[in-house]
Amino acid sequence: MFLCGGPGSRVHETGIPFDDPSGDRLREWMGVSGQVFYDESKIAILPMGFCYPGKGRSGDLPPRPVCAETWRTELLDSLPNIQLTLAIGQYAQAWHLPSLKRTLTETVRDWEKYGDNVLPLPHPSPRNNIWLKRNSWFEGDVLPELKLRVSKSLGE
Repeated sequence: MFLCGGPGSRVHETGIPFDDPSGDRLREWMGVSGQVFYDESKIAILPMGFCYPGKGRSGDLPPRPVCAETWRTELLDSLPNIQLTLAIGQYAQAWHLPSLKRTLTETVRDWEKYGDNVLPLPHPSPRNNIWLKRNSWFEGDVLPELKLRVSKSLGE
């Protein structure tokens, strides 16, 4: 299984992906402990960019496109046993579901259309609390499926 999203400022400082409240929420969504989450034999964390892009007006800036263009395909090719991709946020969704020209909400709401191997998710950032409140179907519809797919991918 592998996860994609982008590093935030705390991750930029610590070098540990999802070592922040976003990571706490993501692990809760997935139903996994920190020990499982950071076990490289079980989960690969592959952001859309390896560096923190900086702050913008309404949050973090988007990942620099040159990052993914330069190394993403080669890196994915080196991970032949990916069973589940969690496309976290709009940039990861645009990469892994490139034919889509939809909003993040529409993409996540239609999660069943993408098969068993890709699951689009909003970013688990606390900045998305309003989105989560407005889209209560996410918790009832998507999170149980996420936990099921994660458990299956981990062989549980």
